[in-house]
Amino acid sequence: MFEFSLPNSKIIYYPNLWSLDEANFLFKELKSRIKWQQYYITLFGKNHPQPRLTAWYGDQGKIYTYSGMTLYPHGWIKPLIIVKEKIEPIINTKFNSVLLNLYRDGKDGMGWHSDNEKELGKKPVIASVSLGAQRRFLLKPRDKKNNLREEIILSHGSLLIMAGETQEYWLHQIPKTSKPVAPRINLTFRFIVDN
Repeated sequence: MFEFSLPNSKIIYYPNLWSLDEANFLFKELKSRIKWQQYYITLFGKNHPQPRLTAWYGDQGKIYTYSGMTLYPHGWIKPLIIVKEKIEPIINTKFNSVLLNLYRDGKDGMGWHSDNEKELGKKPVIASVSLGAQRRFLLKPRDKKNNLREEIILSHGSLLIMAGETQEYWLHQIPKTSKPVAPRINLTFRFIVDN
């Protein structure tokens, strides 16, 4: 377990929370059983397919809106419950939803953003589980005058926790790469607050 000493943040990384066999099992189950979709986002008046596949699961009524899209949850399935029940005691947090992303290869990625939508409330706890190929996870401050940067290599079977003021002060991304890279599944567990 590593805790990063970045200002205005709480970021903790567990590189091997699941054994190789456990992580392989979860990856296979989720890749085949999740209802993956490719959503479109509007940039400068044009629709573009997101460079990844996505799914939203959670408690009934836990609707999530980001990048102009509104997602309605599919009900929990066994592999998601297995992951949820393992991480909740570690973080001492209950989650009612999870956003899944399937990065099919290096051409799939996620641009700079923070998970600061109003549905997540103030100081949200985001628990990010990685399964499959290793990918670079980059962090930079929202303050453009601050040149501080951090890079974490997210490994198969790992857990990354972002809490405290992280989403208020920091941006993160999964950059694309031209290197050959196998698929990766990312699960970001969240708590949607009642409006």
